[in-house]
Amino acid sequence: MDLSQLIQNFDIGGRLVTVMPTGNGNVNDTYLAIFRNTFEEYQVIMQRINSKVFPDPSLIMKNLREVTAHVHAKLDKDSGRADRVWQMPQIVKTRDGNDFFIDDEGAVWRVITKIPSATAFDETQSLEHARECGTVLGYFHWLLSDIEENKIADPLPGFHITPLYLSRYDEVIENVPEAKERLFSSMEARRMSAFVEKRREFSTVLQKALLCGELEKRMMHGDPKVNNIMIDDFTGKGSAMIDLDTISPGLVHYDFGDAIRSICNPAGEEEPDLRKVVLDFELCEAFCSGYLEQAEMFMSDIDKVYLFDSVRLITFELGLRFFRDYLAGNVYFKTTYSDQNLHRARVQFKLCESIEVRENMMRKLFCG
Repeated sequence: MDLSQLIQNFDIGGRLVTVMPTGNGNVNDTYLAIFRNTFEEYQVIMQRINSKVFPDPSLIMKNLREVTAHVHAKLDKDSGRADRVWQMPQIVKTRDGNDFFIDDEGAVWRVITKIPSATAFDETQSLEHARECGTVLGYFHWLLSDIEENKIADPLPGFHITPLYLSRYDEVIENVPEAKERLFSSMEARRMSAFVEKRREFSTVLQKALLCGELEKRMMHGDPKVNNIMIDDFTGKGSAMIDLDTISPGLVHYDFGDAIRSICNPAGEEEPDLRKVVLDFELCEAFCSGYLEQAEMFMSDIDKVYLFDSVRLITFELGLRFFRDYLAGNVYFKTTYSDQNLHRARVQFKLCESIEVRENMMRKLFCG
């Protein structure tokens, strides 16, 4: 595939200088393209949408169009109040006026604008960085808090609904003979299984709160990890959320919990020494100071009551997903050795235990 020819199907001014791979995402193939004319330079992001993850690319592009239109209008109205210039990627149309281009092999390509003079880091850099991550996610949730739910289709039904993952875990053990063999032949796997059973009832906590009306659906990002949060290169302030394909109606609590899970665990998801896997409470405090300042614009006191549960639950959920994949034979998450998903589950369950130990401190932090 000649990328330099492919990108000419999009309506971008100037002459193409280069197209090069960028980022380290695990879903879409991503490239940075640079165009110049006599006076200006344009940088855009070109992506091939992964049809295995998103079988209907037109759906996520429609979502992106609805979200960007809503957010850009709201940013214009809020510009006088904001302490920074907030940004949002824009869709670059094809020369035929479409949101995406289909190549001769049937692959779907899209181009969006690049957030200028900003960096997304792979790891939390400092307490101030953690605070800015919280500010960006909180403001992003506010920006989408009043979008009509029926305008956004769910691109990944069942995503971040923990009881569904627990049901799929049970199905693997029941229906995959190799899963039982892996479970009963490993003392560590049996320990992981006992960990799951002790928290089985807890897995429904957010869905029960939603069903009884204590919580309500809003738009969630779906993947608010640290490298999806752009930080301005000059001011150090957060400026944008990127990677918007998983936006869907759901509980923003899952976003909140997932952000803390990833941002406040400096050891990461592959740490071999489990003694290093702990929730850094100072990073958690910093993140929350940014998030809750923005969340006051849309979050109720009842919402805050469930914030601790969300951090504990999403950590448990990811560990459960890793463990299920290990038992199933490593069919979903990429691995480089046979027990990698088992170890990933151990890391998340260890982090979950660290979160549980800090319950009183965290509830006081979240609820005041």
